[in-house]
Amino acid sequence: MPELTEDTTFRHEDWYAEELTDRQFVACEFFDVDLTEAVTRGAVFTGCTFGNVQFNASRHLDSAFTRCVFRRCNFFEAEFTGCKLVGSTFVQCELRPLRVDGGDWSFVALPGADLRAVRLSDVRMREADLTGANLTGATVTGVDLSGAQLHNCRLGGADLRRSDLTALDPTSVERAGAIVDVEQALVIAQALGFRIG
Repeated sequence: MPELTEDTTFRHEDWYAEELTDRQFVACEFFDVDLTEAVTRGAVFTGCTFGNVQFNASRHLDSAFTRCVFRRCNFFEAEFTGCKLVGSTFVQCELRPLRVDGGDWSFVALPGADLRAVRLSDVRMREADLTGANLTGATVTGVDLSGAQLHNCRLGGADLRRSDLTALDPTSVERAGAIVDVEQALVIAQALGFRIG
C-alpha cells in the first residue's frame, strides 16, 4: 500500500533530488518547497495546492496530479512521462522548457500560459483550456485536443502533426508557419467552410 499523507501543509521544505515512489498526498499544501531534480514514480497528488514550488529539472513517471492548483511554480526543464493531471490549474507558472510524453492532461487549465517551444507528445488534453496560450514554436504532436479551448492561441511555427484539431477555429488563432499533416489540413479547410472534392 502506498504511504498516505492527508491534509498536511509543507512550508520551506528542501526536497532537492528526493525520490517520491508510491506516495499518496490528498488535500495537502506545498508552499516554497524545493523539488528541484526530484523524481516521482507512481506518486499520487489529489486536490493539492502548490505555491512557489520549484520543479526545476524534476522527473515525473506514471504519477498523478489530479485537481491540483499550481501557483507561481517553476517547471524549468521538468519532464512528465505517462502522468495524469486531469482537472489541474496552472496560474502564473514558468512552464518552459517543459516536456510531456503521454498521459492524460484533460480539463487542465492553462489560460494565457507561455508554452513557447515546449514539447507535448501523445498526451490527451481533451477540453483543456489553452485560451490565449503562447505555443509559438512548440512541438504538439499526437495530442488529443478534442473539445479544447484554443481561442486566441498563438501557434506560429508550432508542429501540430497527428494532433486532433477538430476544436480549432483557424480564424481565431495565430497560425503562420504552423505545421500540419494532410488529414489535419482537410479538417481545417472544412472548418473554414470549404468543401473538399
